[in-house]
Amino acid sequence: MKKTIVKLENFSKTFGKKEIIKNINLNVYEGEFLTLLGSSGCGKTTILRSISGLDYPTRGKVYIDGIDVTNLSPPKREVNTIFQNYALFPLMTIEDNIAFGLKMKNIDKEIINKRVKEMLELVHLEGYEKRKPSELSGGEQQRVSIVRGLINNPKVLLLDEPLSALDLKLRKQMQIELKQLQRKLGVTFIYVTHDQDEALSMSDRIVVLRK
Repeated sequence: MKKTIVKLENFSKTFGKKEIIKNINLNVYEGEFLTLLGSSGCGKTTILRSISGLDYPTRGKVYIDGIDVTNLSPPKREVNTIFQNYALFPLMTIEDNIAFGLKMKNIDKEIINKRVKEMLELVHLEGYEKRKPSELSGGEQQRVSIVRGLINNPKVLLLDEPLSALDLKLRKQMQIELKQLQRKLGVTFIYVTHDQDEALSMSDRIVVLRK
């Protein structure tokens, strides 16, 4: 039986008097690519934010690798989040952007350099170390954003419509690359999208949210 990495237990979220999410129970398994699919306003990003610690459920529990993290702050959860706007530091080089999380943990410089090199090779951006984000295309910036999220070896990578800012051709290409990357690394991905084709092309399992 597969190990459960993320568990939502009787998860509900209310904004004001409106209940957006009602009593959801969900297990996400180790190494799974799970997608939350639904239209705007259905609650998929709210679920993602509650797993990351950027928001909290009104009722219910969130577990990561068997630990109740419902009320823990984001730094105390072994997850990273990728946003659609890349969120790269514009004045830092690509290698400094990718290394940022490891530097915050005071990891040895030689180990950081080795890990950054490995991450750049994973997304075919060798030789881009000294460039700034403004010197990269949208697809290249998103690749950097993804490996920056992966370099800390998170138990879960959360992706909030990360490809929506790209044009159709590049989005299709990135879908393939993202799935290949996830399979190669074996990291659990929880992906949010409103695009049914995108969900079907990448996911091991799809959670459909309606109304």
